[in-house]
Amino acid sequence: MKLFDVYPRYDINLVRGEGCWVYDDEGTKYLDLYGGHAVISIGHSHVRYVDRITNQLSALGFYSNSVQMDIQEEYARKLGRSSGYPDYQLFLCNSGAEANENAMKLASFHTGRKKIIVFEGGFHGRTSLAVEATDNPGISAPINETKNIIRLPFNDIETVRSVFSEDVAAVMIEGIQGISGIHIPDDHFLRDLQWLCHERGALLILDEIQSGFGRSGEFFAHQYADVRPDIISMAKGMGNGFPIGGILIAPHIASRPGMLGTTFGGNPLACAAGLAVLEVLESKKLLSNAMESGEHLLKELENIPGIESVRGRGLMIGIDLILDAKEVRKELLFKHKIFTGSATSPNTLRVLPPLKIEKEQLDHFLEALKKVLKDETISIGK
Repeated sequence: MKLFDVYPRYDINLVRGEGCWVYDDEGTKYLDLYGGHAVISIGHSHVRYVDRITNQLSALGFYSNSVQMDIQEEYARKLGRSSGYPDYQLFLCNSGAEANENAMKLASFHTGRKKIIVFEGGFHGRTSLAVEATDNPGISAPINETKNIIRLPFNDIETVRSVFSEDVAAVMIEGIQGISGIHIPDDHFLRDLQWLCHERGALLILDEIQSGFGRSGEFFAHQYADVRPDIISMAKGMGNGFPIGGILIAPHIASRPGMLGTTFGGNPLACAAGLAVLEVLESKKLLSNAMESGEHLLKELENIPGIESVRGRGLMIGIDLILDAKEVRKELLFKHKIFTGSATSPNTLRVLPPLKIEKEQLDHFLEALKKVLKDETISIGK
């Protein structure tokens, strides 16, 4: 049987990871500054993570949500304290797209409305409604075209205000846009969105799937703006590679049996992975490290020839190059053994390393990037 083509793939077979490093089947060592789409938060094969999952697997690998599970309650309590949302409710699922599907569905249930406002450049997933909310027509099938999505310019509150109608159930926005190339909503824009939603009886959904769990230096990126969304969607760094997603739900949103449901969401292994992530984030002070490391990286990148601009918060950084980023990524990977990420913009490089990254590792990347940009510029000039 042949695998269905999903992504163009490098001819590299990774078989092992440790910390911020990954190794292929020939023993070659690579610095991982991409974390598999910003998924690896606490580092590859962290001992606490491995022990938590192994011990849980030895006890009970799975049962459905038809029974009580103490580990779910433990995870909810720990997540509430760590995130600053102890009074919110938690619904657990398996991925970011599933989290956003449930966030929009819940907003529609709560308001009795069916329109969702989203923004240009946004990426919210590949499932039914989430893919329509994503700003990429190439991955949306005809069946996904419900016409319930209203897409508006980013950071433009006047346009949002002008189209806001009684049919709008929610506004959904990323804490930091990831795939578009690391674009940050203005703090005042988020505050204005919150005020407008509350004034008009709609909900504010913050998609923190890529920007959450310390990635920005705060637990959630929207916390820079001092807003409290009605629903927060989460995934990626939440499980450090184990499939887990979820939504945090404000106390004023009521539940009823059967409103939302899941077979695998919140299973014991997922909760064990999630607990390990929260424990390591706290014990190793990884939010502070993300903040400090990101500031160092942004400062150094501004002084490198061949870079037009840089932006980001914490360890979620976009680098706009004067060259095609695809070629730069290849050079970094095959000559310098460093993984980095792409973006919608062909000239943008994304850097999304594990939050435990060390200054020396970032400096190694900076020196490699300087050399690649210099060599590529010389090559083009010939």
